[in-house]
Amino acid sequence: MKAAPIYLDWNATTPPHPSVLAVMAAAAADAWANPASVHSAGRRALSLVDGVREKLAAICRVHSRDVIFTSGGTEANNLALSAAPGLIASHIEHPSVTRVVERLARLGKPVAWVPVPSSGRLEPAAFEDALGRMPRGAVVALMAANHETGALQPLEQVAEIVHAHGATLHVDAVQALGKVPAEMLRVADSLTLAAHKIRGPKGVGALAFRGRAPHPVLVGGSQQRGLRPGTVDAVAIAGFGAALDWACDSVPRYAALAALRNEFERRLASVANATSRDVLRLPHVSSLVFEGRSGDELVAALDLLGVCVSSGSACSAGTTEPSPSVAAMLGVDAARASVRVSLGEDTTAEELDRAVEAIFAVLRRSRTSAQVKGDSPSQPLARQLDDGHPSG
Repeated sequence: MKAAPIYLDWNATTPPHPSVLAVMAAAAADAWANPASVHSAGRRALSLVDGVREKLAAICRVHSRDVIFTSGGTEANNLALSAAPGLIASHIEHPSVTRVVERLARLGKPVAWVPVPSSGRLEPAAFEDALGRMPRGAVVALMAANHETGALQPLEQVAEIVHAHGATLHVDAVQALGKVPAEMLRVADSLTLAAHKIRGPKGVGALAFRGRAPHPVLVGGSQQRGLRPGTVDAVAIAGFGAALDWACDSVPRYAALAALRNEFERRLASVANATSRDVLRLPHVSSLVFEGRSGDELVAALDLLGVCVSSGSACSAGTTEPSPSVAAMLGVDAARASVRVSLGEDTTAEELDRAVEAIFAVLRRSRTSAQVKGDSPSQPLARQLDDGHPSG
């Protein structure tokens, strides 16, 4: 029987957790009505929505009225940033941030790009320099964890600088929630979250903020204080709530993946470089550069062998552009040769053994036997970890 595909693309999206599916099924049967309706069916749906709103408010340490449900992280980032009087970001941000910067620049608003070092971890001093050229009340957009490399950003240090300048810090926490302690995220003035990155449903996210309310991107009804009009999906929000319950307990599970990830990288060290090995990063992400190779071709070849990885972020799929984050760090050539591998709590050592074998098999196909002589995987991950060998 054909082996099941090995899913190593958890940063693109996560498989819905069984508890999430169960909660959504129950909500679909009982809370399917419009939450804005005043009758009993609508009130049941609204009660569910408000419960999840309270849960998000507690995680983000904001007032519940300042939690706005959106269609996902992209809409939440746009809602937070589109009316900024000045905006500072870097080229490692998600496209839903960088495209807003570009649009504001076309409109004549003051914007600034912070330089990206080769490590992928930004320097707080660079924000100090940029803020000196911005109007008071400007916004700094800084993701908590990079979606392509896993690099963690210095949120606390940057927050101190931002607030000293009378500016606002917006943090895209889509990739960080459930992987780092929530306390790390609470230095932000606004936070973007998305359910499908924490084993919840797609199509639902949130913007949590304190202080000045965002300017609406959409116009319409009075739902959610008019900041995000439109009928919210109570069933999807119920799934978001169940996913938040899972995420609150998932940090140790992700931390345990570091040993697997590090050993995986060690076994591939002869053929690939890890882009952010020497900085603080999420424990489950590897951004690998296979010099002289095409990341897109590697992804396609591995898919044929039953291994699901990506070249850059899923939001850029279908374009000819290389990974923006790796390009900003290491240049376009490295970006075109990069592959992202992201593990999840269901990933096993045996699956990574198969993935390593598949990677070497793909590389051998286009090299002579002399070129790959000696480039073979070592003792299997499962056996190495069971034997107590160091994981690197």
